[in-house]
Amino acid sequence: MPTPNHKQTPIALFRPFLGEEEVQAVSEVLRSGWLGQGPRTEEFERRFAQYAGAAHTVAVNSCTSALSISMQLLDVGPGDEVIVPAVTFVATSHAVAYHRARPVFCDVDPETLNMDIEDAAARISPRTRAILPVHYGGRPMEVDRLRERIGTGLPIIEDAAHACGSSYKGRAIGGHGNVACFSFQAVKNLTAGDGGAIAFPSDRGVDRARVLRWLGINRDTWDRTKLPSQLWWQYEVDDITLKYQMNDIAAAIAIVQLEKLDAMNARRRAIAERYTAGFADNTRVQTPPMDTPNSRSSWHLYAIRVDNRDALHIALKERGIASGVHYKPVHLYGCYGHNPTLPVAEEQCARLLSLPMHPGLSDDDADRVIDAVNAFTAS
Repeated sequence: MPTPNHKQTPIALFRPFLGEEEVQAVSEVLRSGWLGQGPRTEEFERRFAQYAGAAHTVAVNSCTSALSISMQLLDVGPGDEVIVPAVTFVATSHAVAYHRARPVFCDVDPETLNMDIEDAAARISPRTRAILPVHYGGRPMEVDRLRERIGTGLPIIEDAAHACGSSYKGRAIGGHGNVACFSFQAVKNLTAGDGGAIAFPSDRGVDRARVLRWLGINRDTWDRTKLPSQLWWQYEVDDITLKYQMNDIAAAIAIVQLEKLDAMNARRRAIAERYTAGFADNTRVQTPPMDTPNSRSSWHLYAIRVDNRDALHIALKERGIASGVHYKPVHLYGCYGHNPTLPVAEEQCARLLSLPMHPGLSDDDADRVIDAVNAFTAS
């Protein structure tokens, strides 16, 4: 194995892709004097709904908040169950547990690491209130197959935190289930610094979601500026909830990012193709499935599977290359107590390593990563 070159420029695992356009957009908001939820948030909601093929979107301050509001829309509470894949970020299951319901963990498909549809269906009980599939790494979950398998009685909440710009059967992710929850966190494909959105395929639930994102108040501050009455402080509070609003600073960044999203995702796709070609002759590296005519990933993650994963992570770090693990199976965390063994999730995640993936990654950077991984596995 070649001697590490500590003088090489470090390669980040993730990095926001921002330019002067975002700086200018934020400056305009700061100069306007309206920093909270207002006209920019409203504009972003319209634009993102159109992009995601949704009837409406409701912008919030994180995908976790979007998931939490989705639980409230279904009145999920004590004694209820929601089926969640084991391979996801803890926010997915936390949103269920926060409402005193029980996340029921299911296994994942060994190729895509998305929810195993048969295993999920087998875990449905009279207490099941919803199914919460995750589009892992941006790879679209086959929501139509899931719907066919479970029937029409259970709502499907899509965790689309990784899937901004993904598409399935020619349709953008955002309208395949009952609602879809997106993330605009700092290193997501579309960043607002932080933020999220709930996409709705119809009018159902939209008005209540808007109330739930701001303490149960039936009119937010921006809407009250449009009222002819001078008594702008008059409103009703019909729900008890928390403050989940997006602000106009974040929305201004998100509007610019949305205009760039397809180009940024195209660059991610090119990097993924370069990685896969670079590992084509390496039998010790299992690469993620590539796009198909029906399934187009946003490539938020490029996660390989390899033996001696931890040692590879250290070797890459010594060469100035960051990597990460997405994720330790959630059912193994102590906060969820004793859970049944989920063999695919446990076996595959022990070999899982995310390689650098962001639009600012150059071809030379990608080649450095490929060379380092190939060198390690050959030693």
